Amino acid sequence: MDIDDILADVSHDATPTETRELQELTRAWVAERVAPEILPYPERLMENVLERIRKQIELVEEQTGNMDPKANFRLIILQTELERFKFLVRSFLRARIAKIDKFPIHHLTDTSTISRLSASETQYLRAHHVLLSNHYQSSFLSQFPTALQRLDDTIGGISMIDAPDLDTAVFCRILRDLGKMLIEGKDREHHRELDLKRGEIFIVRWSSIKESVFAGDIELV
Repeated sequence: MDIDDILADVSHDATPTETRELQELTRAWVAERVAPEILPYPERLMENVLERIRKQIELVEEQTGNMDPKANFRLIILQTELERFKFLVRSFLRARIAKIDKFPIHHLTDTSTISRLSASETQYLRAHHVLLSNHYQSSFLSQFPTALQRLDDTIGGISMIDAPDLDTAVFCRILRDLGKMLIEGKDREHHRELDLKRGEIFIVRWSSIKESVFAGDIELV
């Protein structure tokens, strides 16, 4: 029995909720920073984490000023844990906002992509696009012929819409045995069939594994 088998045998319920949520948040943070396109927003996880942060802030405020040495030591631990959660949340959201800022029109026109955003992110995306369009229009687009003022022009087979590079190479870990998978290369001669077994780590094109990542069979590292 290897380490993966041992870990798999450990009951999910045996892990404290706080530890489990921290692990899930860390994995979501790593994946968001690695993936070239925006990933589905983990709504349930974020609701739980934000509620936990709110309660910890209230607890810290209540215990601040307590002269009991034991209480002060506990307060330090709470504050350290609180800052760790807050850092991960901020960095995770900043990574998503950076992608929204970089590819606003792509996110608005691609229904599969915009469905991965939270309600707040969708609102931010629309407001950001309006401000950006108005700025471009007043700065220079108004001086162009009407036919050349569109930011989403695709005439002539050339798209003006910036989109993520789905062929970006990413490191990934296989979470369960998936059998053989055809990994695409630049051309047919470079296609390769890999036997994806749990625990193995590969560097592959994002486009080849994205659906497996969304399904939870593969994680980015």
